[in-house]
This record gives sequence, C-alpha cells and structure tokens, in this order.
Amino acid sequence: MAKLDQSGRLLIPAKLRRALGVSEGDRLLLRLVEEGLYVSTPAQALARAQALVRRSVPRERSLVDELISDRRREAQEEL
Repeated sequence: MAKLDQSGRLLIPAKLRRALGVSEGDRLLLRLVEEGLYVSTPAQALARAQALVRRSVPRERSLVDELISDRRREAQEEL
C-alpha cells in the first residue's frame, strides 16, 4: 500500500522501489488505465514499446530501411 501526502505526492514503499529498480530522484512514467494507475520506468516503457513493434512488424521487414528509402525519395522529389 502507498500513501498520498497533503501535497499530492505518492510515497512508494521501499520494497516496491527495489522491485522497480528505482531510487530517489529517478523519473517514473504514470499511465492511467482502467484498473488504476500504472507505474513504470522509462526503460520499462521503451522495452514494452519495442516488444509491441516486434509483434506487429515481421522480422524480415526493416522499418529503418523503409524510412531511409522514403526520405531519399522525398529529397529527390524536392530537386
């Protein structure tokens, strides 16, 4: 259980901070979901986003190569 102080700050118990791998001064991302508040570190959010992309984009497809190709084509069209 966490406690909200009079200034609206949320005190996360030490056990949960250790589990998250965070300490004083670290930044956390908060997201409101149907069940309540979801707390993650920026690294966890990035890993989650990467996993979502991996599930959606076939391995043989390179989004980086597609982006570079698009930018080159756009640059040529500007000439």
